Amino acid sequence: MPEERTGLLIDWGGVLTTNLFASFHAYCLSVELDPQALVGRFREDPEARELLIALEKGEIDEPTFERRFAALLGVAPDGLIDGLFTNVAPDLAMLDAVRRAHAAGIRTGLVSNSWGVHRYPHELFDELFDGVVLSGELGIRKPSRRMYELGAERAGVPAERCVYVDDLPFNLTPAEKLGMATVHHTSADTTIPELERLLGVPLQD
Repeated sequence: MPEERTGLLIDWGGVLTTNLFASFHAYCLSVELDPQALVGRFREDPEARELLIALEKGEIDEPTFERRFAALLGVAPDGLIDGLFTNVAPDLAMLDAVRRAHAAGIRTGLVSNSWGVHRYPHELFDELFDGVVLSGELGIRKPSRRMYELGAERAGVPAERCVYVDDLPFNLTPAEKLGMATVHHTSADTTIPELERLLGVPLQD
């Protein structure tokens, strides 16, 4: 018999919000930058990768990241991060599903790589989550195994009883190795029914 799933751990950007990469794409078009140039920097440029990792781990501040990353892209640094996130909005259906899970007694936790910890709506955390794990506060980032372990610990549920949701497939692997059920998020329309199946509680009307 599989473990009863009584915990829900979930990513923020791209899961409880609209698609981050669509917003990044729109920003590139607004500054006349090839969107593939941005993607290519993160995927293939070691310096860009190191900058992103340092930002997510809280090792550099936003102005430092903006100045150095803008130089790689050939764009103005002022407001770079805000520009990238301009078209990111809350996914109301997903937020409501987490709220319903929490109200139904499912232990919930946020496990997120942060681009500055002030960008989250902290005023919602108490009603949504039993525990919060933000990379910029801890100096570690997904896919570090410790992020997921802390997520379960802070939510107050064993890892093997958790479901973990992320929009990036490679972030699911460590959760699977800890015994968590995983959901690759692409839309609320597919994720919510899968969470209802795994958790055994209704999460939508």
